[in-house]
Amino acid sequence: MPHLPPGPSCPAKTRAYTLIELLIVIMVLGIASAVLIPSLGSTGVLRVQAAVRQIVADITVAQSEALAYQRGRAIIFDVETNSYKVVEVRSGEIDPDANLLSTVELSAASVYGDAKIVSASFDGDTTLIFDEIGAPTLSPGQSQPTATGVLTVEGSGNRFRIEIDGYTGRVIVRDMGPIAN
Repeated sequence: MPHLPPGPSCPAKTRAYTLIELLIVIMVLGIASAVLIPSLGSTGVLRVQAAVRQIVADITVAQSEALAYQRGRAIIFDVETNSYKVVEVRSGEIDPDANLLSTVELSAASVYGDAKIVSASFDGDTTLIFDEIGAPTLSPGQSQPTATGVLTVEGSGNRFRIEIDGYTGRVIVRDMGPIAN
């Protein structure tokens, strides 16, 4: 049978969306937005968690390098400037000007949001020192272990506590939850 062009005796097929199809699409979009919008509000916490992960990674690398290179490493935390420096320990001394390996400024990087180091304590000091075998020590050039050190990082209404075990150097992160007002 030959194909006939549309005309009065053969109406053209038109495709349109039915009311039910439109309602289903609107309903799916509504459900997707209801799931997505609340999670967008948690990006600040994710940025603070990124800062905590960066600190933990730098502590772990400093400890590993101390062991690998058989040279002490120190991490000097500066609460005032919201930063820290990783330094090679030479001749039993910590000299950040001469032996600086890296500097991390949390407030300078927007990827960390409003993350702030609010406290750092390693036997009353703000410097974490690893000896040549990667163990935390009281001072450079000594093998006396330190007590468990603690860092506190806050931001986006949450508080995280980073603990460095004094004997093993094991790093533990604790989510302390929302900051009490």
